[in-house]
Amino acid sequence: MRNTRLLTMLECAIFAALAMVLSFIPLDIGSSFSISLGMIPMYIIAIRRGFWAAGFSGLLWGLLHFVTGKAYILSPLQGFIEYIVAFAFIAFAGVFAVQVRGYLKEEKLGKAIGWAWGTMVVGGLAKYFWHYLAGVLFWGAYAFKGWSAQIFSLVMNGASCIATIIVAGIIVSVLMKISPKLFLPK
Repeated sequence: MRNTRLLTMLECAIFAALAMVLSFIPLDIGSSFSISLGMIPMYIIAIRRGFWAAGFSGLLWGLLHFVTGKAYILSPLQGFIEYIVAFAFIAFAGVFAVQVRGYLKEEKLGKAIGWAWGTMVVGGLAKYFWHYLAGVLFWGAYAFKGWSAQIFSLVMNGASCIATIIVAGIIVSVLMKISPKLFLPK
């Protein structure tokens, strides 16, 4: 039991570090839209280990933004919401992990991928909800002329969320086809 817990924590740290490395690949358009390739390893650990591991790994990834100087902070509360709370909410990417792994074990790839997309949508929406909220509360001054903070945040964070889910979802789907064992812990 202790060895499994330690192995899971090590995997979480490795996936968080991999997510941080992928975060340095520039896929930002302007100051408000980005595709987060770091969500790919987050989705993998979420499916592989479930809710709590995904949350822990997400939290580690969020904290790594501070260490690497990649955090954009306007205030302590904004930093807390966007880099602690939002990243911890990646945990929700693990809500259907049992179903995905079950279908992978049964070699029902189509169903596994379907459930994986469900879990990626839930996890992506959970994370980006907090970015939306921070956008309304803290980033509204950067909205386009004539746009409210709510619309600006919804459009920018919504577009980032959808683009991230699509890109990460395609890559995770391909990985499930070529290496399903990556998603199944021993």
